[in-house]
Amino acid sequence: MEILENFNLKHFNTFHVSAHGRYFVNATDLTCLRDALAFANKKEIPFMLIGQGSNLLFKEDYPGLIIEINVRGRKLIREDDDTYFVKARCGENWHAFVQWCLDNKFYGLENLSLIPGTIGAAPVQNIGAYGVELCDVMVSLDALEIATGELKTFTNAECDFSYRNSVFKQGLKDQYVIYSVTFGLSKKPVINIRYAALAKALEGISLDALTPELVSQTVCDIRRSKLPNPQRLGNAGSFFWNPEISLENYTLLQEEHPGIVGYPTADKVKLAAAWLIEQAGWKGYREGDVGVHEDHALVLVNYGQATGAELVDLSRRIQASVKVKYGIELMPEVRII
Repeated sequence: MEILENFNLKHFNTFHVSAHGRYFVNATDLTCLRDALAFANKKEIPFMLIGQGSNLLFKEDYPGLIIEINVRGRKLIREDDDTYFVKARCGENWHAFVQWCLDNKFYGLENLSLIPGTIGAAPVQNIGAYGVELCDVMVSLDALEIATGELKTFTNAECDFSYRNSVFKQGLKDQYVIYSVTFGLSKKPVINIRYAALAKALEGISLDALTPELVSQTVCDIRRSKLPNPQRLGNAGSFFWNPEISLENYTLLQEEHPGIVGYPTADKVKLAAAWLIEQAGWKGYREGDVGVHEDHALVLVNYGQATGAELVDLSRRIQASVKVKYGIELMPEVRII
């Protein structure tokens, strides 16, 4: 295991902001991962796990150990009459895994195409898009308990999934490292185009012509049209959550702001954060090398040499203005370090 010191993290976060980790290690297997955790414990320093840095914003240097999770591997482990059970390790790229599943006719992940990040990060956040969430297809996962170094299996139910949430962000936060995830994927094509934007994009195509591959490609096309490529323009996709409020509060907001955009859920209404930000006047805003994307108000961008502190300052000003105008508190989806 090679430990690097004063390591620049600019190429390990999709905002491409420069920040340094006191120590850095590339963990490529379970032994290396355990050794890295032991190193941090011995040094009595904090540690942080990163995959592809697609949901991170470093506002300052990190005083501890950065562990890059790079444990690879994916395979079919068993099957029954209807389902393929596929296991993937934490360092696998999420989109590459989705495409591999499609190539092998393992169906069910198409709507989650082109989501940035790794397998290991997916359950923590219960990633979701276009009408599908990870909890819909995950069977179980194996996680490394930091305190003991032992692997423990969690069923889907034990992960306590909810909207962009899991037990690993709540009661078990910072206690486990996701090591591998097992998915139950259909042997028959699964076509889910209930999500409005996806249905509209595929409007006019006959049911017979709809395939999981076409759904995946369409999702990719929609995502690319809405979100800038982080390889060309530093960003982490949506910066804020879509806030949820009660139906009563939504009705009151509608009276004052008739055009407000909301989507009813079981007992609440999910507001469109992008609409709130745009109406507050931030869409397309730029100051120096920080700004809000001209096509998507939810995306904060680094135009070149922005610092993490500058991006955090911009995000707080956006939050303050939306709070004043609508009484709504936006919460960052991006993890600010």
